[in-house]
Amino acid sequence: MTSASSSVLLAMSAPPYWHCGRSIRRQSLYILAALLPAVCFAVWNWGLPAVRVMALSVAVCVAVEALCQKLMGRELAVDDLTAVCSGLLLAFLLPADSPWWLVVLGAVTSITLGKMAFGGLGANPVNTVLVGWAVLFVSFPLHMDANAASLGTTFVDPLVRLKFFGAEQAAHIPLTDLLLGRQINGLGAGQIGALFVGGSLLCMRGILRWHSALGFFLGVAGIAAIFHASDPMLHASPLYHLCTGSVMLAGFFLITDPANAPSRPLPMFLYGLIGGGLVMAIRKYGVYTDGTPFAILLVNMLTPLLDMIRPKPFGVR
Repeated sequence: MTSASSSVLLAMSAPPYWHCGRSIRRQSLYILAALLPAVCFAVWNWGLPAVRVMALSVAVCVAVEALCQKLMGRELAVDDLTAVCSGLLLAFLLPADSPWWLVVLGAVTSITLGKMAFGGLGANPVNTVLVGWAVLFVSFPLHMDANAASLGTTFVDPLVRLKFFGAEQAAHIPLTDLLLGRQINGLGAGQIGALFVGGSLLCMRGILRWHSALGFFLGVAGIAAIFHASDPMLHASPLYHLCTGSVMLAGFFLITDPANAPSRPLPMFLYGLIGGGLVMAIRKYGVYTDGTPFAILLVNMLTPLLDMIRPKPFGVR
């Protein structure tokens, strides 16, 4: 097979927007630029510990991906910056005071089990970052508990207050605190206002799949509105749910990952809608206060089924 025909086959098999190395790098640069406001707010709210966690996670992800590519006999492609994005997103889900070994283990697991074990970029059936997060969350729940890791802060966890004290007590948390990231959460996942600005800019530029993001936010807000209407004293408003946990991070930067999402508008919207509904189901009936990462992992499994909705003939966009 000639190198030209190999390139054509690679482009045909790759997910949308991933047709060449230069395009991948450009998309990654846009994503990193969109995450920059959240990085700045994370440093402002959590200080140098947040810098340590983000830098270590990114460095380990890049190094492990380069090592895996070398061992697999592939050309090094870490300059596409996808490993940098993965490392930063993983750090966003971790407490700011995470021990170094927890960060290293999460980064190694994300790249090896979540990405390279399936063949590399675009071949992973579930979100790369959430594989590492899930291993850490299940194996080391105490270290992954942002409340236990943030004993020295005056911030509160809005979802803990909601789950155990009800919506009336949760309403005492100012909306500005939620938007500015003054809440106990993952070091970047809690920077709600910054993530909204960055994610919205990506949608306007056409970088992100807005169908999935819109469906996800509608799923969260719609189910939250039904719960809130049934008992406002017990259930918080849709806006409260959108501004807490990792909903904003997931809606713009996790559920929109083209590697494990459907490829057409209607399936993408339904994919996001189901994911948002699962978030609320876990928050309402599950033992976890947030559950957003688990919801994304679950809906990733539905992608092959959703892709069967109104398929088009081969070669038709």
